[in-house]
Amino acid sequence: MAREERGMAPEGSVAGLPFVLDDLAPPAAGIAEGAHVTFGRWQRATAVIFMSGILALGLLSPGLLVWGLYGLFYCVFVAGAVIRLAAILTPPRKRDCPALADHALPHYTLIVPLYREAEVARELVGNLARLDYPRDRLQALIVLEADDLATRSAFHALDLPSFIQVLVAPPGLPRTKPRACNIALALAKGSLVVIYDAEDAPDPLQLREAAARFASETADLACLQAPLRVETPRYLAFIAEQFRLEYAALFQVLLPAYARWGLPFPLGGTSNHFKLSALQAVGGWDAYNVTEDADIGFRLASAGYRLDVIERPTLETAPTSLDQWGPQRARWIKGHLQTLAVHIRGETRRRPRSLLALIVTLGVPIAASNLHAPAMLIAGVGVAVNWLADGEPSIAGADLTLYMFGWMASAVCAAVGVLRSGDRPRFLHLFGMAGYWMMWVFASPRAIWQFFVAPHRWDKTSHTPRTGRPTP
Repeated sequence: MAREERGMAPEGSVAGLPFVLDDLAPPAAGIAEGAHVTFGRWQRATAVIFMSGILALGLLSPGLLVWGLYGLFYCVFVAGAVIRLAAILTPPRKRDCPALADHALPHYTLIVPLYREAEVARELVGNLARLDYPRDRLQALIVLEADDLATRSAFHALDLPSFIQVLVAPPGLPRTKPRACNIALALAKGSLVVIYDAEDAPDPLQLREAAARFASETADLACLQAPLRVETPRYLAFIAEQFRLEYAALFQVLLPAYARWGLPFPLGGTSNHFKLSALQAVGGWDAYNVTEDADIGFRLASAGYRLDVIERPTLETAPTSLDQWGPQRARWIKGHLQTLAVHIRGETRRRPRSLLALIVTLGVPIAASNLHAPAMLIAGVGVAVNWLADGEPSIAGADLTLYMFGWMASAVCAAVGVLRSGDRPRFLHLFGMAGYWMMWVFASPRAIWQFFVAPHRWDKTSHTPRTGRPTP
């Protein structure tokens, strides 16, 4: 049978290395109910009515509008703190799955979409080569863009292990990570699939743990999320340290709790292990959603599948400057808004548990994070007004209690997450969390603007190689 008839693209040979040429077929049109539509008809009508009401209230009674927004912040901030406290008190479920012998391990496909990552190509290949998995059951598909000549040249120059194959995606829109993943998905040979990013250093035994878990669980388990662990910065870097605390809280405390509660949750952008059959059943990733990881978790749940977590981590680096952090955070906010818009009008709203999870895991965190800076600004103006009127600054006891409650819940959640990862929290940085939340003011306006005018634009996060990295 011809190679094309088996669904494989033609191969060329560059310096003896396997390269799939850029005449690959583009992926199918995509998800019917996806982020290519920003708002459905009733959502547009609701948005117009809501914005008109906000505008009218702002014109007729600005003070009432301010206090209304402040009250909304109170509600979501308290809800976010309560969710964190509940997650802290929920011990992670321990799974004792027998390891699979090499002959019993399923075939595994690694998908690694890259764009402008020439500098980390060698490091990435080294990280993948350290995976402890039989090479005859391992397939790594590195997906590059046709116009990314520098990264293509970097991989041409490497002595690639036999299990790694480089694909060159055909030109097309949208230029997003999920589109690249869908191209590779059509060539996947493994019954299990995992996504990795350019900067990832997965634990060498992560694939074996995931394979053993899938083998021991019921058939409805579709995805296992590995914890993403930010490397401890080798020098003082405020953003990197806060990123580390943020990831520790999410991947070591919140996601294990959501899984224990039986709730679907937004996946991380990498190190999510899927059953190929489940991915195919939901049509792969939504190429138009810039946080395809958050979206696909809820689509799997809407199709009747279940999500869970594993313990073997993946090491990642964190952004260290506002120039790196801002665009990445704006893309995350925009993508989470896309995911909310898609699933509120889709099948998720017909499933009470999934709808609750959507609110708890996406709605509340988005609202709390993005309302924090405006609420603090309102509180600051109130303090200044009191200072001018009474000659001394003052803050309402309810405000102070709210901030302390929210900060303490978040700080404890982050500290517990760091401890669970086997490290020690740096308590000075826990006090910086409130300031870190204020930084959303640099990302939120950009995210909201792009949500309406450039919803499918992918703001690239740059990565640089590093040496002396500790192994997981």
